[in-house]
Amino acid sequence: MDLFSMANQETTTQNAPLAWRMRPGSLDEVLGQQHIIGPDAPLRRSIEKDRLHSFVLYGPPGTGKTTIARLIAGTTRSYYASMKAVSSGVNEIRKIAADAADRLNYYQQKTILFVDEIHRFNKSQQDVLLPYVEDGTLILIGATTENPLYEMNGALLSRMKLYVMEPLDETELRSILIRALQDQDRGLGNYDITWDEQSLSMIIQSSQGDARMALNILDTLFHSYADKEGSLTITPERVERVTGGLVLKYDRDGDYHYDTISAFIKSIRGSDPDAALFWLALMLEAGEDPRFISRRLIVHAAEDIGLADPYALTMAVSAAAALEHVGMPEARIPLAEATIYLCTAPKSNSSKMAIDQALQTVRSMKHITVPAHIADTSHRRSTELLGKGVGYKYPHHYGGYIEQQYLPDELQNSSFYQPGSNGYEQKIRDFLTRLPRQKNK
Repeated sequence: MDLFSMANQETTTQNAPLAWRMRPGSLDEVLGQQHIIGPDAPLRRSIEKDRLHSFVLYGPPGTGKTTIARLIAGTTRSYYASMKAVSSGVNEIRKIAADAADRLNYYQQKTILFVDEIHRFNKSQQDVLLPYVEDGTLILIGATTENPLYEMNGALLSRMKLYVMEPLDETELRSILIRALQDQDRGLGNYDITWDEQSLSMIIQSSQGDARMALNILDTLFHSYADKEGSLTITPERVERVTGGLVLKYDRDGDYHYDTISAFIKSIRGSDPDAALFWLALMLEAGEDPRFISRRLIVHAAEDIGLADPYALTMAVSAAAALEHVGMPEARIPLAEATIYLCTAPKSNSSKMAIDQALQTVRSMKHITVPAHIADTSHRRSTELLGKGVGYKYPHHYGGYIEQQYLPDELQNSSFYQPGSNGYEQKIRDFLTRLPRQKNK
């Protein structure tokens, strides 16, 4: 490298974003993910021994997935290739695999292929990778922010180890920010910068476990408010202006979406109104479609409360109707009202269990015949010519109940609905229990 190239590289590095400059240079500099790359963690030992296997790094942005891959590239004796799934195709995969096979045959050198955003590969692209991973031509490292259980082919994933990355905690993010503020070679340590704990806490809160976001906020503060000499005072007011308040990490078709609605429903099922209201507030604040929330309330009212409190379904449907009539933000109140009501209502899943068992029975039967005495008699000659309705006993003529066959012959004595013992369903249980006594009258 000539002097001009060296000077150009140094200028590029100095002008690079703070998050890029502060990338760890070794595994020891990586904060967080100790369960994966801690001193005695399996992946750490594999990297240090250069005995890597194919694996997927799955976790939120800014948790170190690309950093770990880059550090592997700098330590392995294997040939290292990388690609971005969003801009790569099948031909590039096959070219890399063909070169890898030659390298292995002629030089006994393995090839590591790092695929960033591997979830963006479609099924055919993942199918192309499969045989090369299976026969060892490629050691595949994938990074993804989307759940690989849903976004990756099962055959490919089964041949890879899955490592789950966790959002960085407050202590780890604080250490990263302090390191950037004090580092004189890569960070802002050569400038006169002061800060207080409240400002750092606000940056950490807005980062939501994302180290890259935390450093980008700090970088924006420096470029926005430092004077010509680089002096800067970081204040809560300035952090507020840069971040615009808390930035919630939430997507409407990924893990945050599904995990949050799951926590919401399970909190209602568990009769914890405080937890349910918290998850409701998180979804509303993050921009979740309130119609999606109202639909889930309706489903939950029927599935988990059911006949223990039949009014719960009315409450859920009313909240959905209120949402359509008044819109947000006013509809947050009926949504909260329905949430609290469902939380505090008695629970029963007997309706769900009953219909699921009945459906299973229907699907298993080869032939179903409606008993003639309860068949349709709307045509005036159906009884005369087809025998329909013959022998039917009209319950109102017998005080509201009379014993007779309603199920097909094949299912006599079958039972699908088992009433629970909570709330209104106890009354149903008592009613059904009294019926056999009426049968004998």
